Amino acid sequence: MRMYDIIAKKRDGGVLTDEEIQFFITGYVNGEIPDYQASALCMAIFLRGMNAHETAQLTLCMAKSGDTVDLSSIDGIKVDKHSTGGVGDKTTLVVAPIVASLGVRVAKMSGRGLGHTGGTIDKLESIPGLHTDLDRDRFFEIVRKVGCCVVGQTGNLVPADKKLYSLRDVTATVNCIPLIASSIMSKKIAAGSDCILLDVKTGSGAFMKTVEDSIKLAQAMVEIGEHVGRRTVALITDMDRPLGDNIGNALEVQEVCSTLHGKGPNDLTEVCLDLAANMLYLAGKGEIGECKKLARRQIDNGQGFEKFKEMVAAQGGDTAVLDDTEKFAKAAVEFPVPAEKDGFITAMDTEKCGIASVELGAGREKKGDPIDYSAGIILKKKTGDRVKKGEPIACFYAADAEKCKSAAHLFEGAVTIGATVPAAVPLIHARVTAQGVERTEF
Repeated sequence: MRMYDIIAKKRDGGVLTDEEIQFFITGYVNGEIPDYQASALCMAIFLRGMNAHETAQLTLCMAKSGDTVDLSSIDGIKVDKHSTGGVGDKTTLVVAPIVASLGVRVAKMSGRGLGHTGGTIDKLESIPGLHTDLDRDRFFEIVRKVGCCVVGQTGNLVPADKKLYSLRDVTATVNCIPLIASSIMSKKIAAGSDCILLDVKTGSGAFMKTVEDSIKLAQAMVEIGEHVGRRTVALITDMDRPLGDNIGNALEVQEVCSTLHGKGPNDLTEVCLDLAANMLYLAGKGEIGECKKLARRQIDNGQGFEKFKEMVAAQGGDTAVLDDTEKFAKAAVEFPVPAEKDGFITAMDTEKCGIASVELGAGREKKGDPIDYSAGIILKKKTGDRVKKGEPIACFYAADAEKCKSAAHLFEGAVTIGATVPAAVPLIHARVTAQGVERTEF
């Protein structure tokens, strides 16, 4: 078997066999296939696509290219959740404890933020003392005892994805649904859970900018999950505005605490309830409506918050900052950003909002950049709200005023103020299952 022939076959629109896909992944990970041939195949896939079986096989080969996690020693159904990334997306820290408080195990590996999107690991590590670099035995122990644990990804989990993503990033082949779907799902499959809930973001702050493209990606990932025996559901959630009011690591953990106390922003609360309901549904806890009531109950009775504290304590974190969020370290500078004129906020470029938070120090432009956990943005107004000239629409937090001034310039370009109220859009655009697409009536 020759890599040349595999490239030519896909270039001409052919369907690759399981053996050809395995040959490619094994050879590339082992260093036997050079970057230039892997690049050629990625471009051929970008241009010619892959069918559902090819995509599933590519995903499986990638998932098995390194370490895999066997969760079978942990009793009960394990449900994983993945978000395609957004701004203000702290949902894992809300839904994991809610779901765990109802007896469903959540053994989750998460990533760090890069670019305009935040990372769950960075948010957790803003809690003093908390560790996300746990060994597998301790990870399993916490999942068994507490019901949920969130750790960083292991060094050798899906090495094929690490190599391929770096290559795609410099060869203009990132935006390809079979390659995106296999990248995401290979990590989810390798992580070992029985069921997978996908939160596919759509809009200005998301990788997929349109609902239709987001649905196509969701369908591809659901097909992969079901093909390999994992019950899989995807929700298409809105990212044409930041989720919640707080952007930035410690600020978002504070909002998590408010939400678990029933005092969080309506948009964040509703999305979290839908996500939690679908995770419970996948675990067999009932129909969606019933599961959403169960999730709401765990907020109302405080058990979701107590489970969050229990997880944080088990991972070495100081729970005193959760009981009193004023104990989180404060940024040196607080900088209000006023509205430039009267009117209504008609649009927010969510990606630019995220970039502004990076400018403040809340994120990183490249791997290894330091993060200021106290930096970030608290939104005072969002899309659809009336504003008056000079009224604060956001408050920035950073180590110095120069960062705030630079970020304010970016942020002002992200906010559009018009004379009329914009049309309302749903928080959840669609739900994708193996049975089809259920669009939100709105």
